Amino acid sequence: MTARSAPAHERAIRTLMDWNIEVDEAMFLGGLAKGEFLREFEPDFFFDDQTGHVHSAAQHVPAGHVASGVSNPQF
Repeated sequence: MTARSAPAHERAIRTLMDWNIEVDEAMFLGGLAKGEFLREFEPDFFFDDQTGHVHSAAQHVPAGHVASGVSNPQF
């Protein structure tokens, strides 16, 4: 599950496929509030490139920060 939406969802799905990672379900919320949704949906894991989203999500589910995301400087 991520806050991204179309057309970014395609890149995420293709990347996972290229890495041979199987996904049962993926949620692309397109900027909707994630806290309450995560609490109800109970995903296995949430990841995001914005630490604010990660901290909010971590109150409800396992969460991780994507350090090389769009919101972070590229090295």
